[in-house]
Amino acid sequence: MANSQPMRIIAIANQKGGVGKTTTAVNLAASLANAGVPVLVIDLDPQGNASTALGIDRQQRKRTIYQALYGECRLADAIAATPVPRLSVVPATVDLAAVEVELSGKADRDSLLKQLMEQAPALPSSLRPAVVLVDCPPTLGLLTINALAAADSLLIPLQAEFLALEGLSYLLRTVETITGRINPALKIDGVLMTMVDRRNNLSTAVCDDAREHLGALVYNTEIPRNVRLSEAPSHGLPVALYDPKCAGALAYDALAAEFQARNSHWQQEVG
Repeated sequence: MANSQPMRIIAIANQKGGVGKTTTAVNLAASLANAGVPVLVIDLDPQGNASTALGIDRQQRKRTIYQALYGECRLADAIAATPVPRLSVVPATVDLAAVEVELSGKADRDSLLKQLMEQAPALPSSLRPAVVLVDCPPTLGLLTINALAAADSLLIPLQAEFLALEGLSYLLRTVETITGRINPALKIDGVLMTMVDRRNNLSTAVCDDAREHLGALVYNTEIPRNVRLSEAPSHGLPVALYDPKCAGALAYDALAAEFQARNSHWQQEVG
């Protein structure tokens, strides 16, 4: 892959928990990597679920995003390989939860991840990603603000269930604040409907409502409810390796293709 074009950083965020942020970060990353795109996942959630889902055992997490943010190690030192070629991860542990308190008085506390990502162009070619996906915690606290400050765009998973749109307006107002004060270049990549069950009238109604209110922001691809998606993390695998023919895996492959088409203006050539 050519290295002449800039790396793209996409934050995956929604302050509501259980909407599929980590599932999307892990499985979109795997599908992009399988399509030939070098991807780095940054696990910015103290729960560390993205790290687990990508096969990084907790005992292996000696150098994590926590140490990297504090300058205790280089970005390159914190990057771990995964079972998927072209896909790597900067893992997280529960230590990350202390960031909110420890950095509360630091002047540059909102831009630590942005500063860290400035090291990325100097990474060895074998570690240098074309796409960085940041898995955010289910809050709009300091960690998520760091992700939005560093990101080129925001991908919002939206659960196809009752009250799914509640709180989205608050997230969008936060994005406006970030663009006004910290990161004027931040764009919304799109809204992804997750846990969709088209046999369920309510699920269909929520999807239709989202498309009516948000228009082209909503991805055409929908992620279905799928038991294999739920099982895969317990095996330390993205669903593309766990069961590549299941409905969830096929949906994330379709999302990766749509993601690349939407971002064709910066998509690098795959060689």
